[in-house]
Amino acid sequence: MKKRIWVAALSLFALLAVVGALRFQSVRETSGTGMPESWEAAEVPVKGMVTMVDLGSDTCIPCKLMAPVMAKMEKQYNGKAVIVFIDIWKHREQARRFGIRVIPTQIFFNENGLEVLRHVGFMSETAIVDQLSKMGVK
Repeated sequence: MKKRIWVAALSLFALLAVVGALRFQSVRETSGTGMPESWEAAEVPVKGMVTMVDLGSDTCIPCKLMAPVMAKMEKQYNGKAVIVFIDIWKHREQARRFGIRVIPTQIFFNENGLEVLRHVGFMSETAIVDQLSKMGVK
């Protein structure tokens, strides 16, 4: 009986991981930020626009939880602010460049490219909206 429960639990976990990965991938492939999929790292932060950079990985559970929030923010702030996701496993040099030690990490830059706020861990939609509002983005 215990073995069946263990197998069922592992099966459920595997299913949730696959569904989460598929959902995460589809969210990350659709970018409403105006930043093309082949963006150049030198463009981030974008001068002249408030920029939010979410640094994480498509294999990190809290990062996967951020995916739908980021997709909504990309759509909501399209043309008003730049919302960018950088997968640090695919772009390791960006982890060094931004001094990332824990993922996910969100960094907010003002129009001049200066860092205004750094947050580590999952960041709620409300917290992101509040920060962007404080930076003058409506």
